[in-house]
Amino acid sequence: MKKHIMITGGNKGIGLETTMLFIERGCRVTVVARDFSSFPLAGNAAVTAVEYDLSDVEGIPALVARLDPVDVLVNNAGVMYALPYDQYPEDKVRTILRLNLESPAALIRETARHMTAQGHGRIVNNASIAGQIGHPDIWYGVTKAGLINLTKSFAKLLGPSGVVVNAVAPGPVETDMLHVIPEARKKAILQAVYTGRFARAEEVARAILWLATDCPEYINGTCLDINNGSFPR
Repeated sequence: MKKHIMITGGNKGIGLETTMLFIERGCRVTVVARDFSSFPLAGNAAVTAVEYDLSDVEGIPALVARLDPVDVLVNNAGVMYALPYDQYPEDKVRTILRLNLESPAALIRETARHMTAQGHGRIVNNASIAGQIGHPDIWYGVTKAGLINLTKSFAKLLGPSGVVVNAVAPGPVETDMLHVIPEARKKAILQAVYTGRFARAEEVARAILWLATDCPEYINGTCLDINNGSFPR
């Protein structure tokens, strides 16, 4: 039977590239996102598009329950507002915490029931270099640091049941999110990285695919840096 992959935010950017790689592997993919208006894989028989706002954390158990059992979960969806710490509306603080941190935790909790029952499964969380070095959007950095810790905590909890939980921590990637980074910061990053360019979405997607499929089981609770060898400041 084909493996069932669940990818949040799999409709664009890194998530879309990841979706396409899993399709090439012959998997069935459920993409969860808020907007599929320009989804290039609409109508693909291997893809099920589920429109859902992941900031609705309370509804996640019902969401997972109506899907086929999940063999691989990719927590890719996230948001960054790039607002000054002293001008951050409370509603946006709440949204970023729910979408970037609480939602992945709930999805792991719900999908892991099947994984632990069958004795194997893979979970990959898309974190960020921001979770390791800090970030001007402090709440983005906080949630990504939390996601890295969440990865390690769930690896410890689920590893004995055969579930492998890892994360990736990319630097800036050529996606829509790149547009919210100030030009001065982008210039500094380009000067710091070895090859003088941002990561491509496909490069991050291939790392996610490897962690979700081919990486040894003993690589568990790890955060894989994808930052071209440099921690930009």
